[in-house]
Amino acid sequence: MILHFCPRADWEAALETGTYRAESLEKQGFIHCSTPQQVHIPATFLARGRTDLLLLVLDEALLPVPVVWEDGDPPDPGGMQFPHLYAPIPVAAVTSVHEWLPEPDGSFEPPTHLEA
Repeated sequence: MILHFCPRADWEAALETGTYRAESLEKQGFIHCSTPQQVHIPATFLARGRTDLLLLVLDEALLPVPVVWEDGDPPDPGGMQFPHLYAPIPVAAVTSVHEWLPEPDGSFEPPTHLEA
């Protein structure tokens, strides 16, 4: 299972068009994704304290291209790699959407009880 987190407004816009395009797709050429065990790392780094985030659960079989596992930016000291998607996400590839709130200190914890 891979995940992508995004602001609620961005997801609502994607529902209207049928395709989700993260800002990183235009700037870096790919959409950042994560496993459930690692998604809290970029969320805390990039979106600390945001209360408008959603977690999108992606069905890899429904994505237009395979994800590519690559180093993060900056690279993880332990060598952890992250899945990157070099294409927009079709709304149909999102199997579930979950609200994701930060902890009191603004950090995020790994999500639990996600269903694909």
